[in-house]
Amino acid sequence: MTFGMTVLIILVVLLAVLVAAFLYRLLVLRRGGTAALLRVLPSPGDSGWRHGIIRYGESTFVFFKLSSLRPGPDSRIDRQGIEVESRRSPSGTEFDIMSDDIVVVKVNDGSSAYEIALDSGALTAFLSWVESRPDGRARRRRTA
Repeated sequence: MTFGMTVLIILVVLLAVLVAAFLYRLLVLRRGGTAALLRVLPSPGDSGWRHGIIRYGESTFVFFKLSSLRPGPDSRIDRQGIEVESRRSPSGTEFDIMSDDIVVVKVNDGSSAYEIALDSGALTAFLSWVESRPDGRARRRRTA
């Protein structure tokens, strides 16, 4: 086998792996969720926003970037530690990617801070999910 043929086989295998990763990510995103924009803080100015899908679990909130090939979620926020710090409207150049009906929520999970941009319906769902979390001190009692 020549050197050129070996390189070609390696390139075809790499291309196949990339296509498989893309298709897998596409399937993960198509399973559903809520459209949102998220950025990790601190972020300079109005930059750092990423489009994606959020999903609520029993104990975590996960965010999948639309432009990522990562097999799992790109960000994960623990439900018990989440604190909603503030709300605001988009400002400055954020209007290039957001509309007037978007609300930006700043949240903190103890170790990291995020801003999440949601429309009014998604904001209501997010706040309901946060507020309905079980008390951290509550423990299930075993019945005999």
